[in-house]
Amino acid sequence: MNQVIVKGKPVTPSKIVCIGRNYVEHIAELGNEVPDEMVVFLKPNSAISNTLYSFIKEALHYETEIAFIINDGKFSAVGVGLDLTKRTLQGKLKAKGLPWERAKAFNGAALFSEFVELPDDFSSLQVQLKINGQVTQLGGVDLMMYKPADILRELKSFLDLNDGDIIMTGTPKGVGEIKAGAAFDTAILADGVALVQKQWQAVVVT
Repeated sequence: MNQVIVKGKPVTPSKIVCIGRNYVEHIAELGNEVPDEMVVFLKPNSAISNTLYSFIKEALHYETEIAFIINDGKFSAVGVGLDLTKRTLQGKLKAKGLPWERAKAFNGAALFSEFVELPDDFSSLQVQLKINGQVTQLGGVDLMMYKPADILRELKSFLDLNDGDIIMTGTPKGVGEIKAGAAFDTAILADGVALVQKQWQAVVVT
């Protein structure tokens, strides 16, 4: 089972719970409709990787997100999450009304920074992505359709959340294709100050 680092210690998540279409401008950039209710999908533990791939059978797209760790039924730590997507395949599946797992839950589809202590008030949390030094994504709790408290309450209404589970809260606008060799610099900000940072360089799977 794959692990992530939470406050300096290894933790094994049983699952990754992802919130889709949680930022209006991201919904618009992909040409999707604003959903009537929260969009939820899962990634398995096997999706977790430390390597940022740019291509696995097809080009991959990045989505940078605020991610939380669950402990005792609450958000206990925060980190950067990268949700990788086979966008072409996802489009074909959506057109047929089929599930997204083949496009979202493949091996290597989820990357994470270390998870660190949450501030007492995390309403100012933002996620930032720079690609080759240029800010590509920047957005946070203030732009979310469903705030963290809303997400937690809704998930608990139908799903058991185990200690160590990861909640990914959606991505702001600016998603795109991962180019081989690109340098990804990510951060979680609170009041503009970095709580945690993580760097990856994109590679091609051989």
